[in-house]
Amino acid sequence: MAGKPDSWLFQLSPEDIADLENAARHFIALGLDVGEISKETFPLTTFSTHVRDLSKILLNGVGVQVLRGLPIAGYSQKFSATIFCGLGAHLGSARSQNAQGHILGHVRDIGGDVNDPNSRIYQTCERQTFHTDSADVVGLLCLQEAKEGGRSLLVSAVSIYNRMRAERPDLLEKLFDPIATDRRGEIPEGAKPFMEIPVLNWHMGHLTVFYQRQYIDSAQRFDGAMPLISEHVEALDMFDALANDPALCFGMQLEPGDMQFVYNHSQLHDRTGFLDWPDPSKRRHLMRLWLSIDGDRPLPDCFKERYGSIEIGNRGGIITKETKLHAPLD
Repeated sequence: MAGKPDSWLFQLSPEDIADLENAARHFIALGLDVGEISKETFPLTTFSTHVRDLSKILLNGVGVQVLRGLPIAGYSQKFSATIFCGLGAHLGSARSQNAQGHILGHVRDIGGDVNDPNSRIYQTCERQTFHTDSADVVGLLCLQEAKEGGRSLLVSAVSIYNRMRAERPDLLEKLFDPIATDRRGEIPEGAKPFMEIPVLNWHMGHLTVFYQRQYIDSAQRFDGAMPLISEHVEALDMFDALANDPALCFGMQLEPGDMQFVYNHSQLHDRTGFLDWPDPSKRRHLMRLWLSIDGDRPLPDCFKERYGSIEIGNRGGIITKETKLHAPLD
């Protein structure tokens, strides 16, 4: 992947950009909130063919694509968000990314404490570590880069599985146990403060990954969470080591205007730590989407603990009693 960027990098043509911009102008003229965007209110013409190809690449291909060349320097934040959310609406349905119901997320350092068990790590400047999110597809739109760092990293869960199967099948087996993962305070009504979803699941011919090591470790604070025995810890440590093996993972530096889409059930993603600009107006800022896609793989029942529903095309996200869906522009 690192040596073959053509397998994951797509350069937008002037015609592609014009189609996206025309659809955005059409939507904005309707006077609707960005959270209400749909395929019908964001009408694509020629670029819709590539959107269908992108869905196939995510679900059945390499599992990642970066669309490059969107000239966001000349856009308002609302116009950028409209293009990003409109493209997302053609790919699938947007899901809530937090208890507040944000379907448009903002990835930036707001001074969160990485050691706070209720903190969200993407709101810090620290290294995230390889993990998955709570949706079928994760989308990012880069608005501004950091002064240094902030490199996007990816690794295939199947690659990790194959290495562990060859080298330590005894430890691999432990990753199919129902390991507790911290909800970090975002708890659906009637649910426990942690989920019990295995790191790896075989289901109807698919290997699906669900992983966030810091949240697994912090879940051990709860009564009722399955204690991690030494073999579980060794298995998790090996999983992390392989995820960071340069022979298995690769990285990319997202540029302003890049839109990255990653298939969450087969890929783990990460971000290196970064040093931001002193000027607040220049600081690293990415918009984020969580999407559920039609035609996707079935998920095992245990995913209901996180997704609520596992209905294909209508699953994923974080929903609590107070959740109301909306799309904050900043």
